[in-house]
Amino acid sequence: MRQRIVVSGRGGQGVLTLTRILAEAASAAGHEVITTETHGMAQRGGAVLSTIKVGAFHGPLVASGEAEVGLFLHVENLPVHSHYLRRDAAVVVNTAHRVAQKSVNADGLASGAGEPRAANLAVLGYAAGKGILFAPAEAFEAAIRQAIPARYLAGSLRAFQAGLEASQ
Repeated sequence: MRQRIVVSGRGGQGVLTLTRILAEAASAAGHEVITTETHGMAQRGGAVLSTIKVGAFHGPLVASGEAEVGLFLHVENLPVHSHYLRRDAAVVVNTAHRVAQKSVNADGLASGAGEPRAANLAVLGYAAGKGILFAPAEAFEAAIRQAIPARYLAGSLRAFQAGLEASQ
């Protein structure tokens, strides 16, 4: 198994939490995993980029045109970070409008689940449900249970489940 994943969003959208969940799921599945992150102007809602390499890789960086998967938590980041993606990459974009092969209104799903701050997990659920990630949905649910504080766990799991259901 070898997969390069780009997670792109804005400060406060949970890019780093999503990266941690992906890394923990990969590790629990017995895969090697390397992550990197670029914060930029994250404190002011600026772009945040994380990359995850699952499998046997030598370095942490994902070069332009290499990522097999892109998870975009903010639609405006698509033109900013899409250069990291391969031409045949699977892309999930959080938007109310169709802009990519896999667009999902993760903000709406998370709000409907009672945890509006968990749109990142709705994107994860959608991607897992589409089968574009390195592990089945159960692996990510287990990682969510490990990574999310107890007071946010129920809502976070509902947002993840809403993403899974939307993928069907």
